[in-house]
Amino acid sequence: MRKKIVAGNWKMNTTLPTGLLLVSEILKNTDIPKDVILIIAPPFTHLSEVSKQLKNTSIKLAAQNCSQFDQGAYTGEVAASILKSVGTEYVILGHSERRAYFAETDLVINSKIKIALANGLKPIVCCGEVLEEREKNIHFDVVAKQLKGMFEGITPDQFKDIIIAYEPVWAIGTGKTASPAQAQEIHAFIRINIEKAYGTELAHSTPILYGGSCKPSNAKELFANADVDGGLIGGASLVAKDFIDIAKSF
Repeated sequence: MRKKIVAGNWKMNTTLPTGLLLVSEILKNTDIPKDVILIIAPPFTHLSEVSKQLKNTSIKLAAQNCSQFDQGAYTGEVAASILKSVGTEYVILGHSERRAYFAETDLVINSKIKIALANGLKPIVCCGEVLEEREKNIHFDVVAKQLKGMFEGITPDQFKDIIIAYEPVWAIGTGKTASPAQAQEIHAFIRINIEKAYGTELAHSTPILYGGSCKPSNAKELFANADVDGGLIGGASLVAKDFIDIAKSF
């Protein structure tokens, strides 16, 4: 059985006080399904304090990014080792906004994956096409190329700690959502690519999350697909009730 996962990416939202309040509201929900792993990814500035809030709870902590470098004179960067030291367990890598706004390439993301794994973090690795690529019907080629580049040199033993998040970039923040059939089609394609690279066992044990405008109103239909193992949630993760309702949608 693959893990069911709902991860909340807060992006550049909340101050520290409002972020801590949001975590408190999430923790008030005692009826979170026991078989669903909840992960929250607040801004870097919140991680140390949120880690204290989550101690002795089942909710996991993620960072939204990490540096491709171990340590040193890289002003403004945050090392994987630093994230690990404040209680972070997961890290989101290769998000489409990092690609679009900060010119991150598959090669850079590959370096970050290796650094994260070496420091004991579990990467949530993003892939997905933009609208133009979807309209040109080259989205399968785009995703296959991203997967190949991002996981170059990653061994099967390392890959067992990987979570994949498929992001139809054209659906992020637009209110558009891939149909359940579209989501299942591309998730199944991703799993086939994993199988080709790493074998059947890893392909069937790797969680693949959907990350494009997932909300309480469509989560149940999306999660009903055989190859959709949960969601990487943006805006809806900033509302405690919505985030919990998504987790209840399996």
